[in-house]
Amino acid sequence: MSEHPLPITPLVQIPESGDPYLQGFKCKSCGAITLKSRMACAKCGGRDTLEPFRLSTKGTLHAYSIIYRAFPGIDVPFVSAIADLEGGGTIKTNLIDVEPDPEKIQLGMDVDVVFQIAPRKDAEGNEYLAYFLKPAA
Repeated sequence: MSEHPLPITPLVQIPESGDPYLQGFKCKSCGAITLKSRMACAKCGGRDTLEPFRLSTKGTLHAYSIIYRAFPGIDVPFVSAIADLEGGGTIKTNLIDVEPDPEKIQLGMDVDVVFQIAPRKDAEGNEYLAYFLKPAA
């Protein structure tokens, strides 16, 4: 078992000191932002033009779905959401700290990216640091 939580995805960066953050990639040629490193920019076709880019922790809710059925062991209902981040990048994760009720969720609402230990551990008992969205304060 690891001493510190592992990132749930390479998108999550855990620095030695300071807060965790999401890292995407930005094209030096056209400014396009992607969440994965690629050999060529999907927008301009530039080769080897992508460099690491720290994504914002502020965004806007673009889409959501309230999930009522899931794999065994997953608590339902929960809200699966997509948000466009300030400065570029689009992420999909769960929206937390809000009732899973369409009356309580507004498309276009401001959201913050937050980091928490995932509710489950892996097969070896390791904890994982995951990212979520929550309504902006």
